[in-house]
Amino acid sequence: MSNVGSSRSLPNPNPCLSYWQRTTRGFPHLFANQNHPVPSTSKYVIIGSGISGGLTAFSLLEAGVKAEDLVILEAREAASGASSRNAGHIRPDAFRGFSAYAKVHGPEQALKIIANERLVLEKVDEFVKKHNVQCDFHLTTTFDVCMTEEFAKYEAESFEAYKLAGGDISHIKLYEGKEAQTKTGIPGAVAAYEWAAGSSHPAKLAQFLLQSVIEKGTKLFTFCPGTEMKRNGDSWDIHTPRGIVTAEKIIHCTNAHAAQLLPHLEAYFRPNRAQAHTLVPTPAYAAENTLQQTFSLRYSLYHFYSVIQRQGDGTLVLGVSRTNPTLSAETLASRLSTDDTCYNEEIAEDALRSFDQLFPDFLSKNARHGEGLQDVWTGIIAMTTDSVPFVGDLGDNQYICAGFNGHGMARIFTCAPGVAKLVLGGQWSETGLPECFELNQERLGRLSTEQLPLIW
Repeated sequence: MSNVGSSRSLPNPNPCLSYWQRTTRGFPHLFANQNHPVPSTSKYVIIGSGISGGLTAFSLLEAGVKAEDLVILEAREAASGASSRNAGHIRPDAFRGFSAYAKVHGPEQALKIIANERLVLEKVDEFVKKHNVQCDFHLTTTFDVCMTEEFAKYEAESFEAYKLAGGDISHIKLYEGKEAQTKTGIPGAVAAYEWAAGSSHPAKLAQFLLQSVIEKGTKLFTFCPGTEMKRNGDSWDIHTPRGIVTAEKIIHCTNAHAAQLLPHLEAYFRPNRAQAHTLVPTPAYAAENTLQQTFSLRYSLYHFYSVIQRQGDGTLVLGVSRTNPTLSAETLASRLSTDDTCYNEEIAEDALRSFDQLFPDFLSKNARHGEGLQDVWTGIIAMTTDSVPFVGDLGDNQYICAGFNGHGMARIFTCAPGVAKLVLGGQWSETGLPECFELNQERLGRLSTEQLPLIW
């Protein structure tokens, strides 16, 4: 692997395994065609086998594309990137990002961005039910918990700005002071907002999509990265370790690694290492005490922790923010990386210490053997310089669906079907996506001079 820290890099060939990957090792297509040469030609080639690539393939087949005309290339095992390394949340932004989005994209687009995330939750719920997807999807509510007066003020201002701009707040509940502490069970909570959200087993969702298209005849080639592209008339030659496949159309679903084959986008992507942890619950959070809601516990815009509890086995999943004022400069610098081979011990120690403070009934110091910390892993998320995805027609029969800014689970289920429409000749208006998601020359020109603060 080269260019660690840059989106011009292939995924690391020896990544650590996440909890989601450790619990899906029986997936029959995990190493699909790992020793087979790629076909010499294919009408469509999708690069990337995560939820974005899988749902794009699924959407193309639903629209009438022949399965045998579609090939998926994956650099590692199936769905081994961010889709199988996140913290399990399907959590739309209800209002918090409105002001930040509005500064760059304008109030109208900011409203559309937030409305789109709410729609994605509905789309995931609908898809899982329609196709009976066994991905442990749990539709519930989430608490945005303000742990400081300063952040409670920020949230209140964001909420008011969103409301004044015409944003729908009918589904959002606000609790303050003692009521916030009682509702959330979090000591010291200053305020809390509650709205609809969900959680899932993301690897099972990604694998369902792949299983579905493979059963119809689509070919997935794992451990087979696209290393180079060259024009071949109106088509493209995609070089891989197992041969060259000539494609009429290419769809880039490579998220943080998009610039490996699209180097002109390197300046607009910022790969970041994220880290998550699983804990086996102590009795205080087992059986009837299992957490029903999900949580984002925020000390500031950039310092927070996320928590879900799986309803089946009770596993707690603890995610952490990319920045934290208590961490060393060395650890903070290490987050700007595409290295997902191992985890950071300092981040893990901080996460567990903070979890004990936020959930004091957990009593990790009294945990029995088998309770407490179980797994720790890293994953690479793709930040774009204006904090919204890159979706669109790149010209020359290339398309992109990437750059989800750590919100892939709250964006892909509209973005992937949207890019599938573009591949088949549709117009942007047919995607239903916010106009600011479209990657075009105007947007790239604007990104050269403007930058939106990270809001995830």
